Amino acid sequence: MALLSSLTPVFIAMICVLIGVILKKSNGEKKKREIKRKPLSRPWVDEDLKDGTDHHFEEEEVDEKWQGLDENVAHVPFFAERYSEAEMIKRSEMFYELLNKRRSVRFLSDEPVPREVIDNVIRTAGTSPSGAHTEPWTFVVVQDPYVKHKIREIVEEEEEINYKKRMGDRWVNDLKRLRTNWIKEYLDTAPYLILIFKQVYGQLPNGKKKTHYYNEISVSIACGILLAALQNVGLYTVTSTPLNCGPQLRLLLQRPANEKLLLLLPVGYPKRDATVPALTRKPLEDIMVVV
Repeated sequence: MALLSSLTPVFIAMICVLIGVILKKSNGEKKKREIKRKPLSRPWVDEDLKDGTDHHFEEEEVDEKWQGLDENVAHVPFFAERYSEAEMIKRSEMFYELLNKRRSVRFLSDEPVPREVIDNVIRTAGTSPSGAHTEPWTFVVVQDPYVKHKIREIVEEEEEINYKKRMGDRWVNDLKRLRTNWIKEYLDTAPYLILIFKQVYGQLPNGKKKTHYYNEISVSIACGILLAALQNVGLYTVTSTPLNCGPQLRLLLQRPANEKLLLLLPVGYPKRDATVPALTRKPLEDIMVVV
């Protein structure tokens, strides 16, 4: 009897532990069911806009020994044009004055633009440097009115959600002074839409994936050169990163899975009554540090 009384607290403790384990397991399963039932919220950040530089492929998919690059690239003499100091200063001032006139224009005319000009500015963008010279860019030029309108429908549908739900009050309020919203008339009126895709990886002849080093940075540099080339010929655009539209636009334009949309540029002449916000740029002393 004494033995039974001494063991009773032990039994009670064991029962309590057992009940605790059962309740914990039950609560865990309940939470899992709640998580499954809860719809996944869509982030405002477009997955396509995330930098793919750190993307790691599965080991069996990558051919580490061969990336499809020539092992012995011939080197040839390089002859650079050299200017006098006075000419350098003059050219730098003229180029600054040209690009300082660049503005983001949302009111574009439907006036035709020579196709050869578009070809040349994209050729110019293609001179951009890239990681290991992989040239990880694709420039999709859209001039078909039907396709342009489909692009507008996709962008406006997602942009309305962005403005009302995803971006937040602070971002929306910051944009009010620029008078922007989810209505993108220029996607219909601009004679050309240029959609710039970054190739997050390449494809080797043996079917395996080829690493594209610094693909986001490389394509971003190419976009900057493209903007300068457009300004040089008197064409205007507005840089557009349509959030959460990338996958739909990729499917619409029948682009492969390794391409992710980085930028959308409507390109054309400004309308005669076009306006732009009265903005100023930071002075040199605010953007340059000399050490």
